[in-house]
Amino acid sequence: MDDSVVIALFRHGLTEENKRKAYLGWNDSPLCPESHNLATTRTYDCYFSSDLNRCIRTANVLFPNEDLFLLKNLREMDFGKWQGKTYEELKTEKLYRLWIDDPFNIVPPDGESFQQFSKRVQNGWNRVIQEIFTKNFQRCAVITHGGVIKYLLAEFAPEIKEFWSWRVPHGYGIELIFEREALRRRERCILLQEVPLTGKEHG
Repeated sequence: MDDSVVIALFRHGLTEENKRKAYLGWNDSPLCPESHNLATTRTYDCYFSSDLNRCIRTANVLFPNEDLFLLKNLREMDFGKWQGKTYEELKTEKLYRLWIDDPFNIVPPDGESFQQFSKRVQNGWNRVIQEIFTKNFQRCAVITHGGVIKYLLAEFAPEIKEFWSWRVPHGYGIELIFEREALRRRERCILLQEVPLTGKEHG
C-alpha cells in the first residue's frame, strides 16, 4: 500500500530495576539476560529511539547494525524523587498515595506533570512525522517506553481507549498503520498489528 505508513512502537526489554518493580523514569538500568534474546524478522526504513540506554540496547538487540535517530523527547515520564523506588518504599508517603489515585493532576516531587509529559512526547512524535514526510519513509520503528507507547496508542489507535487501558509489556511491539494523508493531518491510524518477537536461537 503505497499510500500507507507503518510506525512500529517497541517497548524496551525487561531491566533489572523493572524486575524489582522500581520506578525507572529518566534513570537507567541494565537489561536482564533474557532481554538480550529478543528477535524480530521485521525491518524498517528508519529507527528512532529514546536516548536512554535501555532503549538503545533493546534497539541494538532487535535491529543490530542499524543507525538510530535518538530523541530525548521519547523518554519515559520523569518521576523525580520517586525514581529508583518501589511501591513498597513509597506507599506511606501522602503525596504518592494522592498521585496513585489521580496521576493526571498530581505531580511527583521534582518530576513531570502528566501534561508536561504529554506535550514532550507529542513533540517527539511530531519530529518522527517530520522525518517521515521529509524523507518519504514508509516503515519506521520507534523504540521507547511503556508510558510513551500508552500515550501514543491513546492518541492514535483506531479504538478509543484511555491511557491506563492499554497493556504494554516489556519487549512488546505493535505497528500502527496510517493512511499517509491522515497521518499528515494527525488523525488516528486505521489498523493495529502486533509484531511477533521471538527468542534467538543459540548454537
